[in-house]
Amino acid sequence: MARSVYVTGIDRGDGRQAVELGVMELLTRQVDRVGVFRPLVHAHAPVGAPPGPRAGAEAGSDHVVELLRARYRLDLPASELYGLTYEEAAALQAAHGQDELVSVLVDRFRAVERRCQAVLVLGTDFADTNIPDELAFNARLANEFGAAVLPVVGGHAQDAEAVIAEVRNAHRAYTDLGCATLAMIANRVAPSAKQRIQRKLTEKLAIPAYVIPEEPALAAPTVAQLVEATGAEVLTGDAAGLARDVRGFVFGGAMLPTFLDALTEGALVVTPGDRADLVIGSLAAHAAGAPPIAGVLLTLGQHPGPNVMALAARLAPGTPVAVVPEGSWPTAATLTHLEGKLSAASPRKAEIALGLFELHVDTVELTNRIEVGRSERVTPMMFEHELLERARSARRHVVLPEGTEERVLRAAEILLRRNICDLTLLGEPDAVRRKAAALGIALPAVGAPPGHRAGGEPAADRARVRIVDPATSPLRRQFAELYAKLRAHKGMTVELAHDVVTDVSYFGTLMVQEGIADGMVSGAVHSTAATIRPAFEVIKTSPGAAIVSSVFFMCLADKVLVYGDCAVNPDPDAQQLADIAIQSAATAAQFGVEPRVAMLSYSTGTSGSGADVDKVRKATELVRRLRPDILVEGPIQYDAAVDEHVAATKLPGSPVAGRATVLIFPDLNTGNNTYKAVQRSAGAVAVGPVLQGLRKPVNDLSRGALVEDIVNTVAITAIQSQEHGPSQEHGPSQEAQQ
Repeated sequence: MARSVYVTGIDRGDGRQAVELGVMELLTRQVDRVGVFRPLVHAHAPVGAPPGPRAGAEAGSDHVVELLRARYRLDLPASELYGLTYEEAAALQAAHGQDELVSVLVDRFRAVERRCQAVLVLGTDFADTNIPDELAFNARLANEFGAAVLPVVGGHAQDAEAVIAEVRNAHRAYTDLGCATLAMIANRVAPSAKQRIQRKLTEKLAIPAYVIPEEPALAAPTVAQLVEATGAEVLTGDAAGLARDVRGFVFGGAMLPTFLDALTEGALVVTPGDRADLVIGSLAAHAAGAPPIAGVLLTLGQHPGPNVMALAARLAPGTPVAVVPEGSWPTAATLTHLEGKLSAASPRKAEIALGLFELHVDTVELTNRIEVGRSERVTPMMFEHELLERARSARRHVVLPEGTEERVLRAAEILLRRNICDLTLLGEPDAVRRKAAALGIALPAVGAPPGHRAGGEPAADRARVRIVDPATSPLRRQFAELYAKLRAHKGMTVELAHDVVTDVSYFGTLMVQEGIADGMVSGAVHSTAATIRPAFEVIKTSPGAAIVSSVFFMCLADKVLVYGDCAVNPDPDAQQLADIAIQSAATAAQFGVEPRVAMLSYSTGTSGSGADVDKVRKATELVRRLRPDILVEGPIQYDAAVDEHVAATKLPGSPVAGRATVLIFPDLNTGNNTYKAVQRSAGAVAVGPVLQGLRKPVNDLSRGALVEDIVNTVAITAIQSQEHGPSQEHGPSQEAQQ
């Protein structure tokens, strides 16, 4: 039977969506079939039919359920994830009593449970629900579902003593109603009260209690939300601009000099549409980064002239400008009551919420209390979760040379919010900040000294970012002298090196070499050669490695295979091929894949001959002689390597055939085409290329890399660096950060 978790609360405004997302993340790390069930949902359309098996599902939907469906690729039909609408539930209870209502909801829950290994249940939202004794109703549903309860108590605008009392009362209430309570969570508490609340709850409760502070970025609505709420017409702006958080409002009425002084970072400018001076002035300030705004909302239905809009689009491309028919006062009344919400349309907020949950909740302890048995299958999502968790477990410092590239900045925000690693972004600081602001990206603790974050909250456990300009960094002279010494045999001088090290790839590589960073990831806009040439010159190969090679982790539906070498060596000889196999087996083991190595060829066993097959045969013999502990088979064809039925015919009795996990291709042509064919045709997730054989980790990105590819590659780099120990604790000097 599935193990279910019922996340519930005691009142509205508790922000429990962040907790629901965090619990879903924990469940999907353990098993590959996780379901979501919302017993009651608000209707978004009139329901003409009486309560029936499908009426509730057809009548309403929920933004959190849709977020979870999209983010975790749930394949259950959306209609099956809901029980009834609140209106249907009220009618059913009035006509037949609560027992009948509960019976219907249990039946619908069981339909989801039967198809899943675990189910996350989202309790009622305490908002216009018309349910008598709503807490008791949630408790009864949890008991009938056989689900453990995780109550969330909101602490917004409450002092520490009030929060402590409410958490204790909620714990007592759910316990008295017979619920198996996993833990208690106090959410949205004042950061200054967090430590006191945590200490008191730990003293007074017999179960774990977790305290999550208020995060302004979660409460802030996006520009898109405000556009929807006001019915505004968007005149200009792109999807990234509409996804920006609105952290405040500035209502325009003053003359331009006074108005500019009132602008704040992340503010939405609200001004009559005929104030072209304020529109252009605010967008010009945004373009200069002083300060970056969220967008402009024009009132009174007035559209600026085409020349003004053309200038606006050139000044701040992507920044939203929208218009509403109402005046400033009714518009302000609508805007000031809106809060941010998690939805499939706001992936950034989901990352912020997960980072907050993972930082303040003991996820290992909570997972153990949920008692979900880990699945034997390894899905792509489970593999990616494992990467992030391992990187987070011993946080390292990774340098990203392409600091002004959009995908890199978006990945950096995720890495920092999820607390995966500390980062250094290379680039001119103002340019990096302007680009981040234009994208609506918040980089926590930019330029902050170690141990602190924006707002003064202690951040000993928070990932930090530094911005370093190679051209002005105090490290430039030191790196020039080092590079000149390393390349003196090639005629390099300190004067020449002084220019070379301003190249971001060289500067980042030298940071790794000197222990200022633990690893480097580049290649989103640079070629493979530009990324790895400095590593060959400066970091060089590790002891025992003949060459530098690469692997891809190929995440199939139910397992992870390792492909090598698909990115670096065009035509390795037998000795190099053996070295690639040995390195790939070690990389596989490092990332939890039991190495069983298949040396691929166009023939299996002794059935073929020729120079190409002989090379593979010789490489296989070398692996066996050099590393008798590695299970290896070759030459072997791909089908015999991965299909047990084919293996039984072609190589019966082989410990590798049919069960290979590490597949070594004879040349780059074969390897590169095969990984791309499997990626595109089989829907596999390809993580890599991951470089191996260097003394310190440097990894290359495809120039078509997606944001999630960058996140995964940085996590892999951090994990690789964990074998070498951490970089210098102080990192770049404060002067270098600026």
